[in-house]
Amino acid sequence: MSKAVKLAAEARESFGKGVARKLRAAGKTPVVVYGHGSNPVHLTVETHPLSLIVRQANALVELQINGKAQLVLVKDVQKDPVRQLIEHVDFLIVKKGETVEVEVPVVLEGETFPGTIAVQVLNTVLVEAPAISIPENLVVSIEALEEGAQVLVKDLNLDHGITVVTDAGEVIVSVIVPLEELPEDEK
Repeated sequence: MSKAVKLAAEARESFGKGVARKLRAAGKTPVVVYGHGSNPVHLTVETHPLSLIVRQANALVELQINGKAQLVLVKDVQKDPVRQLIEHVDFLIVKKGETVEVEVPVVLEGETFPGTIAVQVLNTVLVEAPAISIPENLVVSIEALEEGAQVLVKDLNLDHGITVVTDAGEVIVSVIVPLEELPEDEK
């Protein structure tokens, strides 16, 4: 389950490419906080701790703004396409007790039956979960599954309070026997 990471933020009054470029050169990143019918709030945060936070899927952040705490989820991260540096982040306001729809990564665990391979069809599953307890990932055991076995969305073991939005009949993983390669003289 996700735990809120604290991050200090400062209000910003200036906008535009030039201002954003200067902020990034100073080790800060422009961010916007929105949601729950409030006007967007433009802030800056330190780039390094932010870059560690956005590596996690569905990161829950407690922004410290002028001594007040605001609980937010990372909604969108914009990166430079070449250098992969964070250019801008959008945060979505969440409240304790509120449920949110989020994509959660699926992780395979175990080994299939010898001579078979697991083909992962879904890498993420859309779930509805309490904002303060979004799972980091969903673990699917493929231990000793044989050829033709499938794990469907409906087969997931979910914690209390988490429901699947993705169609229950969708295949997460299929187990197959790989095709044998033809010898060189038969090609």
